[in-house]
Amino acid sequence: MRRFILRRLGILVPTVIFVSMLIFALQQLLPGDPALALAGEERDPQVIQFLRHRYHLDEPLPVRYVYWVGGVLKGDLGESIRIQRPVADLVLEKLPVTAELTVLAMLVAVVIGIPAGIVAAVKRGTAWDIAANVVALWGLSTPNFWLGILLILLFSVHLGWLPASGFVSPTESLWGNLSTLIMPAFVLGNAIAAVFMRHTRSAMLQVMRSDYVRTARAKGLSERVVILKHGLRNALGPVITLGALEFGQLLSGAVLTEQVFTIPGFGKLVVDAVFNRDYAVVQGVVLCTASFYILLNLAADLLYAAINPRLRA
Repeated sequence: MRRFILRRLGILVPTVIFVSMLIFALQQLLPGDPALALAGEERDPQVIQFLRHRYHLDEPLPVRYVYWVGGVLKGDLGESIRIQRPVADLVLEKLPVTAELTVLAMLVAVVIGIPAGIVAAVKRGTAWDIAANVVALWGLSTPNFWLGILLILLFSVHLGWLPASGFVSPTESLWGNLSTLIMPAFVLGNAIAAVFMRHTRSAMLQVMRSDYVRTARAKGLSERVVILKHGLRNALGPVITLGALEFGQLLSGAVLTEQVFTIPGFGKLVVDAVFNRDYAVVQGVVLCTASFYILLNLAADLLYAAINPRLRA
């Protein structure tokens, strides 16, 4: 197990280095000049020269990359050109909001999607299977922004049960925090639950036809033990991979959902930074997002080994 972890860590380090180089290089291809944007309408040549020197824009590309990486290793992701705040502070401010929304959305997806996939596989060809597939197809084909608007009209405008938009910190009010995240979490979790259901059903159908499942039944084990211990445990591999990817995608910022419900998370931060050509913020957020993806894939590998003894061997 230790060698397995060390191998994965050995792959992780060069991957992070390559991703950082790619992010920095692609950022330079974006149109516009940050120094001209900062100089204002007058664009005094001396001011532009000062800004280029301050932000190392007059240095060669490799030198600027070294400056940037050196700051990242110290926890300095640069400074926002638009609002003159450290990018690390902005990330730490927005990350908890998106992280909480992501966890709630994944909870909704797991609670709905995996049990529905198990039932659809066990009851294959019955009304339960057909109903689960219909619901999954509806979840996959429903746009998040449209579903969000419908939920706002129903639960906020007509019933008045939940706030239509905004975000309340859990330190201020726990119920206020949950009430602002219930609808966006369901909107995001609904689509992921449909994908979970399809993958769980497919994997369960394949596993339930295997020899070790027939052997477990021949031993006289109950159907519940056969399904949950021998079937589901071996079918979770592709579901874990999917979960890691979906979790990383949500952490990178559910832009449309956050815009519909006016949630100040990663999605809104990235959109504002792109429109304002705030390159330092874009670089910092994309680097954090890529790092999340890499760490989540490492966590998925470790979960594989935890549920499948053959991988540990």
